[in-house]
Amino acid sequence: MEQEKRYSELSEYELKQEIAELKEKARKAEQLGIVNEFAVLERKTIMARAYLMNPDDFKAGEIYGIESDPGVYFKIDYMNGIFAWGYRLGGDGKEEALPISLLTLAKK
Repeated sequence: MEQEKRYSELSEYELKQEIAELKEKARKAEQLGIVNEFAVLERKTIMARAYLMNPDDFKAGEIYGIESDPGVYFKIDYMNGIFAWGYRLGGDGKEEALPISLLTLAKK
């Protein structure tokens, strides 16, 4: 049995292939009404997309929009790999980590 590679070990091409496969599986799960499987596949896609991005493009102290939560902004305290650690502006102030693929540049 072949051991699956981690996303961090995949090439850009392999990541893009994986994302395409995950999106297709998610589409099928959604059509079949398998909500929990759809949610898992969506999260895997988000993680794979994060590995295609450059963490150096995200800076501590900067504010970003959250792709899946329009109108909500996230301030980064620090970066750890593909995760931005910080808090949601106007939220409860609890620290959380978001994959960088969920962050969008906030309009100044």
